[in-house]
Amino acid sequence: MAKGINIGDEVVITATVRKRVTEDRVSVSIPSYGQPHSVVDQTTKLQKGQHIELIGNVTQIQENRVTVNLGTPVTVDAAVVRLVNAYKAPTRSTPLVDKPT
Repeated sequence: MAKGINIGDEVVITATVRKRVTEDRVSVSIPSYGQPHSVVDQTTKLQKGQHIELIGNVTQIQENRVTVNLGTPVTVDAAVVRLVNAYKAPTRSTPLVDKPT
């Protein structure tokens, strides 16, 4: 199991830009993910070889693999992801039961 990473946590994956697919999309290579992945790049003009950080939420954890939702589920090695924000369950201000009358 991944150390310090739980379901719901916000994590970042550092990917390398492979090429520009269209004017607003780039193809990136994600470490330990066997397929190319495409992301929208509207703000900057990334070029081949540059690094980009992809942020997503953890949806599943298996021994040494983590599934991250980047718009589509991406399963990578746990060593590739870096924790950004830990998930905090919502707190309830009032109890679920009514007060006795």
